[in-house]
This record gives sequence, structure tokens and C-alpha cells, in this order.
Amino acid sequence: MANLFETPRYIAVEGPIRVGKSTLARILAERLNAQRVMEPEANPFLDSFYDGDRGAAFQAQFTFMVRRFEQLRALDLGARSQKVVVSDFIFEKDKLFACLNLNDQELDTYNRYYNYFREQLPTPDLVIYLQATPEVLKKRLKKKNAANERSVSDEYLEEVIKAYEHFFFHYTSSDLLIVNTSDIDFVDRNEDLQELLRKVTEPIKGTQYFLPLGGQDALGA
Repeated sequence: MANLFETPRYIAVEGPIRVGKSTLARILAERLNAQRVMEPEANPFLDSFYDGDRGAAFQAQFTFMVRRFEQLRALDLGARSQKVVVSDFIFEKDKLFACLNLNDQELDTYNRYYNYFREQLPTPDLVIYLQATPEVLKKRLKKKNAANERSVSDEYLEEVIKAYEHFFFHYTSSDLLIVNTSDIDFVDRNEDLQELLRKVTEPIKGTQYFLPLGGQDALGA
């Protein structure tokens, strides 16, 4: 029987800070000869937000939303296009952080624009959600010691992790592969990378979990 499975044309990798999403997105883009879409980093209001300036959270979040919208809106994923796209974020992550950082009045204004923007954007065929324990992510943060991440408190990191877990527990917009990176290292251990790449190139329907330990296959949920 012919293999009718086609690799998803729009793959998004998500997860909290230092979980490895940008690295995996880069590897996937290289292996699939795909266009890579990277999370916008430059934001003129970010320093003010980290300093706790009044109103800076809304300014920073709104700026991120507009830039994420512009990036994803520009994707050529029409029926005639054969392009494969790998992104290291989904648009919904913007609202996840807005709910963490904005007050009720700011969030009301934000949501009006968010809903308008979201209607115009494509939905990924496959989302790969990378997760890890707070302890693992804290160690990775300290090891990386990036200047723009030193102000991330343990409390805020744990809030972000919980927000991601809650969001993806209810996620149904596309096929979803959940990968716990606490005990695997697809950067330095080639066997972990190859097993993960093999899973991504197999059919994934609904929500599945990648369980590499002991040679276990991914289980459907």
C-alpha cells in the first residue's frame, strides 16, 4: 500500500524559556529544508517592563503581538505553495503571556486586537510542545546566564510553566506532540535527536506523548 502520509507543512515548536524550542525548530528546519520563523526578540519596551515601569507591560505585550502577527501573516501557505514552515512559537502564546502580565483593563483592550489578528492567521498542522520540570529549566537558565534572562525570577518561571501546562492540556486546534525534555538531550545526544526526528516524520493524530526512555513509543491520548 502506498504511503499516503505527508509531512506537515506548518510545524510550530512551543514551550517555556530554555526548554529548547529554538534549537529544535532550527534542527527541524534544516532537516526538512523548511523556512524557519523565529520568535521576535527586539522590543523597545522590554527593559522598562523588567524594571517594573507603570504601563510598560501593556506596551511590551502589544508590541510583541503586532510583530508576531506580522511574521505569521506573511507566511505563504496557500494551496499552490509547496513551502514547509517551522516556527518556534504559535500566536496563542502571546495571549498566554498577556494573561500573566496585564491587568483586567489592559487585557480587555488587548483581547479586542488579539481576536481580530488571530482570525487572519493560519493554524499549524502540528504543534510540538516541549516541557520540562521547573528545576531543570532553572538550571538551564543559570547555565546560559543570558543578560536579558537574569531578571526572570523563580516565581515567574513557575507561573509561566503552569500557564503552558494549562493551555496545552486544553489545546485542540491542531495535532499535538508533547515532549518532556527533562530526561532527554536532543542537542548533545544524537540518539535522542534521531528518535525525536523519527517520531515527527510519522503520522501524529490528536495528542500524543513522546516517551523515549526504554525505547517506548509515543502513546496516544
